[in-house]
Amino acid sequence: MEEEHFQEILEKLKSGELTEYYVTKSDFLQIRSVIVKRDDFRHFRGIAQRGGDIIYQYLENPRS
Repeated sequence: MEEEHFQEILEKLKSGELTEYYVTKSDFLQIRSVIVKRDDFRHFRGIAQRGGDIIYQYLENPRS
C-alpha cells in the first residue's frame, strides 16, 4: 500500500468517518512511518492484536 492511501485512512479516522482501522503485521511499518510524520501523531492509538496485527483509533485528546 502506498503512503497516499494511508494518509486518506488516517484523515478518515481523524474526521470520525472511521472509528478504527485494522492493520496487518505486514503493513505495520509502512503505516507507522506515515503516522509519526504527522503533527497529530499523539492522537493515534494502536492496539496490538494477537499475531502482530494492530487496530488504530483516533483520540480527541492526545495521549501523554
